[in-house]
Amino acid sequence: MDMLKKLFPFSFGATDVKALVVRIVVYLVAAIAAGLVLGLAGLITGWIPVLGAVIGLVLKIVGWIVELYVLAGIVLAVLDYMKVLK
Repeated sequence: MDMLKKLFPFSFGATDVKALVVRIVVYLVAAIAAGLVLGLAGLITGWIPVLGAVIGLVLKIVGWIVELYVLAGIVLAVLDYMKVLK
């Protein structure tokens, strides 16, 4: 449990519904911001013939990791609010 609290520090500690909603919105805004930055980076480097494809693949993988982190953070926040996690 301590490892999860170190990896997802923002997911724990919601005491009411308002705090839970704020945490979920922050995670969603972070995901949107990361998607915009990664999309812009892909747009800028996409015109390079071979290197653009490799960079595009790396950016897709980073995007998947960010989405997975956001999803796990939201799930942990909800589970912590519902007192499922000890």
